Amino acid sequence: MKRKIYILTLLALITNHSALFACQCPFTNLSMEECNKYEIIFLGKILSAKPCENNKSEAIFQISELYKGIAHATFKILFDCGTECSQNFNPGEQWIIYAKYKRVDDARMDWCSRSRKYFKNEKEDFYLIQNGKTYSEELTFLRKNLGSHTVAKETPKLMGEGNMLPTPTETIIYILCSIVGIVLFYFLVRKFLK
Repeated sequence: MKRKIYILTLLALITNHSALFACQCPFTNLSMEECNKYEIIFLGKILSAKPCENNKSEAIFQISELYKGIAHATFKILFDCGTECSQNFNPGEQWIIYAKYKRVDDARMDWCSRSRKYFKNEKEDFYLIQNGKTYSEELTFLRKNLGSHTVAKETPKLMGEGNMLPTPTETIIYILCSIVGIVLFYFLVRKFLK
């Protein structure tokens, strides 16, 4: 009987191997050295988040306070969503984000960075164990040591969207103009190169 229980337990562990490799992020102490590992640090509220697709997703944040880096008032964070450490980003949540730039207008966040969500009830804040500070203590540290930076003003896109297809009307106009140009070129060449 003991042998059957042992075999069943072993099979359960083997088939449920993901439970053996649960998310384990290293403990990090909040310091200026730790902050220097990141290119952008801000406090923001999630405006929208895309569903997970191919283990990748993105969330759009409204930045409340910018502590490090350059960013517009609305900023895109890219993240992996198919890992054991991943969590859900939900509109309306407030987060402190630590990330590295991917491009000028977005950054990539690692779930084992110091990024953390705000909890109304501090007893629910599981980041306290990993980060060693409460949410409010972390904000106080960032404000005191990094200060608040100005969020970049939104600039209109000068080039607009790339690779836009013309409308059917525009396509007809382009074809007609091309035909007229070719016919005109043909007559001018025949007239002046006799």
